[in-house]
Amino acid sequence: MTVSRRRVLPALAGAGLAGAGLAGSDAAHAAGPAPGGLALVVLDVGGTLIADRGEVPRSMLGALSRHGVPVTAQELSSWRGASKRAMIQHFVRRAGKSASLVDAVHADFNAAAMRAYEKVAPIAGAEAAMRAMQAMGLKLATTTGFDRPLYDAIVRRLNWAHYFAASVTSDEVREGRPAPYLLFRAMERAGIGDVRQVSAVGDTPLDLQAAHNAAILAWGVFSGAATEERLRKEPSAGVLPSVAALPAVLRKGAYRSICR
Repeated sequence: MTVSRRRVLPALAGAGLAGAGLAGSDAAHAAGPAPGGLALVVLDVGGTLIADRGEVPRSMLGALSRHGVPVTAQELSSWRGASKRAMIQHFVRRAGKSASLVDAVHADFNAAAMRAYEKVAPIAGAEAAMRAMQAMGLKLATTTGFDRPLYDAIVRRLNWAHYFAASVTSDEVREGRPAPYLLFRAMERAGIGDVRQVSAVGDTPLDLQAAHNAAILAWGVFSGAATEERLRKEPSAGVLPSVAALPAVLRKGAYRSICR
């Protein structure tokens, strides 16, 4: 594990890169060779690649409420980016309910989220950014707090499967974010064995914490659940308006300068 790189990350959150705000149109034209050493970019889904209009918390609040599990929207906010099953287990246990209720709540949540995402919209410039990063020779992967059926439904509707060398959902690892296992599994599936060749992108504190725990360079994007101010409190290479800005940042050598 590259411990020295891990120690550098907290200092980067307040560096000049944290203020990098590049237009989405720049990202669409950011082709060229891969930044030195970078081979894989691991992307979160909700709020990073697809628009976050509160579908997840509404679906979760509704599912928990229908099964008599009390929770507030504020309490859910700290769980954004986490495994949805782990979230349900936490609140069911806190309410003193039987663990057997977890499966029912989870099925209810998935059904509600499926309906909510029937007209899912990409983040502006996200697809152009993925094309640009592929043109650099980079592999792309996704990780998500969704389970496989919901993730597959979203990607199928957008016709995005061809962009990704790997995808990992929260039901495929022992523990979700902030544990690093989603990222490690994505690396394994993409055939990348060195964390120094990987960067991660996410819109929640848990996304950035998971990357930090994996010793992987991370970029925060405030296109989803968390504000720019909140993301700046986590260790990262920088905070961007959205993933649309990332290819241009990479093309201009920001990744090389951080990893030297």
